[in-house]
Amino acid sequence: MTAAESTSAPATDRAPDPVFRTAGPADVPALVALVESAYRGESSRAGWTTEAHLLEGQRTDAAAVAELLGRPDSVVLLVERDGAPAACCHLERRGPAAYFGMFSVSPAIQGGGLGRRVLARAEEWARAAWGSTAMEMTVIEQRADLIAWYERRGFARTGEFEPFPYGDERFGVPLRSDLRFAKLVKPLAPQAG
Repeated sequence: MTAAESTSAPATDRAPDPVFRTAGPADVPALVALVESAYRGESSRAGWTTEAHLLEGQRTDAAAVAELLGRPDSVVLLVERDGAPAACCHLERRGPAAYFGMFSVSPAIQGGGLGRRVLARAEEWARAAWGSTAMEMTVIEQRADLIAWYERRGFARTGEFEPFPYGDERFGVPLRSDLRFAKLVKPLAPQAG
């Protein structure tokens, strides 16, 4: 994927085609607002990815997003419609695998297929840029609906778990004491020659 890709569409009543690009430091405020809107607070309840029933407080902040952008072997893909952020995800090379996280779609447009397109583009990017042979992620175990969505797209539970960072409000304020992350993995087919 190039730094910016777009396709032109004939004028119709459908939503404009999204523009996929890599995010830079100037995008940090928009990325934070997008992620927060998809997961926390009242605005997140408009979509199905909300974690507001599990966590209060922030999902991320400007320092955390800037840190992701500054890491080697790390990229944030930003998707825009009409120049406004619509979706994003973070990819990080971890050996032969790519870690997939910070996946967010604006609550107002969830359920329209953009999430599937972002996931497919992320897989394509990881294969092309890093030769990744697998995509890994962690999802809060209690998000059965979200895990099922990933399983329908080829991810499988590994049986491995990571603890939730209780006491670190940078990741939110838990509303229950049993949160943990389930690890999911999807093998990536080799990139076509």
